[in-house]
Amino acid sequence: MTPALLTRSALSKPSGAGRRRPPRLRGIPRVVAALGGGAALAAIGLAASPGLGVGAIVAVLVAAVALTWRGVTALVRRRRRRQVPVARGPGRRATPLGVAIVEIAAIVVTAIAGVSWAQAMRQPSNSTLGIRTVEWVRDHGGAGLVSEVERVYYSFTAPAKGGPSLLTLPAVGVAPARGGSRAGGAHTASRRHTPHRLPVVRPPRVRPIIQPGLPGEGVWTVTQARFARAPQPPLLVAAYRPTPDYPRVVAGLAWFNHRRTAISLYPGLREPPGGAARGAAAQVPAGPRGRLLATFNSGFKHKDSGGGFFAQGRLLEPMVAGQGTIVGMKNGRMDVRAWHGGARPGPGVAFARQNLPLIVEHGRPNPNLSDGPQWGATLGNAVLVWRSGVGVDRHGNLLYAAGPSLGVAGLARILIHAGAVRAVELDINSYWVTLNTYGSTGAQDAHPLLPAMQRSAQRYLTPDDRDFFAVYAR
Repeated sequence: MTPALLTRSALSKPSGAGRRRPPRLRGIPRVVAALGGGAALAAIGLAASPGLGVGAIVAVLVAAVALTWRGVTALVRRRRRRQVPVARGPGRRATPLGVAIVEIAAIVVTAIAGVSWAQAMRQPSNSTLGIRTVEWVRDHGGAGLVSEVERVYYSFTAPAKGGPSLLTLPAVGVAPARGGSRAGGAHTASRRHTPHRLPVVRPPRVRPIIQPGLPGEGVWTVTQARFARAPQPPLLVAAYRPTPDYPRVVAGLAWFNHRRTAISLYPGLREPPGGAARGAAAQVPAGPRGRLLATFNSGFKHKDSGGGFFAQGRLLEPMVAGQGTIVGMKNGRMDVRAWHGGARPGPGVAFARQNLPLIVEHGRPNPNLSDGPQWGATLGNAVLVWRSGVGVDRHGNLLYAAGPSLGVAGLARILIHAGAVRAVELDINSYWVTLNTYGSTGAQDAHPLLPAMQRSAQRYLTPDDRDFFAVYAR
């Protein structure tokens, strides 16, 4: 018999051709079985998996494998037909029922996830499509998966220890604050003053950790030229290298004079939950922008921190005892402390924002910083990543710190070195860490605290996804 006369059945005939095979479902019963089995498998998978996000990723992978397998098998069959001509059989071989059920389940899950994802993407947001997609996966059961991917990424991109040091620091501020105290000096200068002359109030210069220090390292500067000669400037910024092991890492600092500033907390479009739905502006209001000095990021999402949120007379999330809390009083005073009040702040509180336990207390790091993932719900404590935090010094002035390639213990050391006696960690990751200052009145001439900060200097002047703080001159 020549190859040209071989039939498909002759080529595929098994040795045990005499054995009877069980009857196969065909036609409508087969379609019904495949659809029913696929829907049931999809329901079981969604119920058993951590959430729709993981289910969607698995479904997309299954669909990709199925399509790849179909393409490969089609190519193989085409090549075999060219090599060994065969007579056309009655039709294409049917896909095994089990495979069809899995494929249909993947299609069902992908469709459900696609609808959910599309609805989330239609919500107002100022984040990129990629960031919103990652947040959607995280919020739908994929937090562990996203965190593991981020951990691997940041581990591979972490800076190497040592290496050449910087020759210059990035410029911060516009001019040194004149008349301030020297490094290690008193908070308030002891010069004589009349009732018409305010005492000179400055934080001491931040002592450089890496010697020799670079020009301007640790020197406090003003962010608006009109405050350069002011005895009590409302806002000062500085930069220094905090870690000898990483001599190219620069941390940024901001100091807010509680006598000359007023701070407000604003809900974002998406955080805390329900903030925008209750009429939140999610940006700096137009009215007080003439006095705006700075804006900076708040803490973790409520889902990750579990803390309370109170602002503008509205309790969006109840306070939790023991949580580190940024508290703004109606008389203008600020504090960062562990919360020991009730679920709703008292009448003298203007705002309260919680974000995990304190990382600094009594001027010392929390002894539990190296245990567990408390202060890095998405990445862990030790992964080197952009981090930010806020604390209060012994005079009641607020201190903000941020920088790249930091663990939570490193962030705590920076805040202590700058003079904080109590502090909490704020948000982490380069996309969320932001402090912008404004070189002119009316929120003009905006600049980030550090040039390496990723987000636009116009952030918070338009609606933003996350809650934030605004600092005004008074």
